[in-house]
Amino acid sequence: MKIERINKGNWGKVRAFFDLRTEDGFVIKGFKIIEGINGKFVGMPSNKNDQGEYFPTVWADEGTKSELEQLAMRAYGQESVADSNSESTNEVKEATSTTSPAQPVKSEEFDETDIPF
Repeated sequence: MKIERINKGNWGKVRAFFDLRTEDGFVIKGFKIIEGINGKFVGMPSNKNDQGEYFPTVWADEGTKSELEQLAMRAYGQESVADSNSESTNEVKEATSTTSPAQPVKSEEFDETDIPF
């Protein structure tokens, strides 16, 4: 799993939106990092029904959710993520050495249609 793009901000309790690319090449859109009463957590993509209730559109087992949350929190704590079109590994870049210069990383911007509410 790799973070495809992330948009940080402050929309009520929502702190960021991000997309996820699976190892099989699927891109799942609509993940959120939410500020809850016990700290930040990852909200799965969801849709709103006619009664105004939200229901999840993506499910994952506990191990996958835990891995996703760790990946998302690392990406949220950093300035940028790898661009999906770059020739690098497309993983969240971490500074591992002070001797190599930092590479600029492009990040796609979200538009109004990406926000699920």
